Amino acid sequence: MNLKQFISDQLEESAETKKQTIEACTNSILKAVELILGSIRNRGKVILCGNGGSAADAQHLAAEMVIRLSHDIERPGLPALAMTTDSSILTAGGNDIGFDNIFARQVEALGNPEDVLLVISTSGNSKNILKALEMAKEKNIKSVGLLGGTGGKCKNQVTIPIVVPSSNTQRIQETHITLGHIIIEIVERDLHEKNE
Repeated sequence: MNLKQFISDQLEESAETKKQTIEACTNSILKAVELILGSIRNRGKVILCGNGGSAADAQHLAAEMVIRLSHDIERPGLPALAMTTDSSILTAGGNDIGFDNIFARQVEALGNPEDVLLVISTSGNSKNILKALEMAKEKNIKSVGLLGGTGGKCKNQVTIPIVVPSSNTQRIQETHITLGHIIIEIVERDLHEKNE
């Protein structure tokens, strides 16, 4: 294997995925920003969830909302909660009500109609994500999906699907975190400018 060529090919593929995402996702990103801004202005919060690498992304994005993303902006914390961080809830839920229900139960307990559920799934077919979306609908909570490939079953369940045009899990995950950063930066800059 030519390692230099491999590295170059991987970076080129990642860059190409992001270029294709510009055309495929810009309008959906703008709609997601509007939804999240409306939620925060109405004293709502963003509730995030995902599995595996997407769970890490959920935590990553929630932390940047609560603490900050852009270091040149002085702002109060933005209300966000990752449902992937409480090991007691996750293990009790997995044991008592089944892994498929661990996010739905948290949406049931913590979600309100003014909130936004942000789900992250490379396949769009994770059962626990789909059940969380079902619960969100029951509670009149709007949702945003960072998805990949065809968008899977989640594409038709979320209020706003943002589907990365790739079937490669790594490329989808790399793009999801970029999209999350873009959304958060627009939100924090919009709210910061309004507060000045």
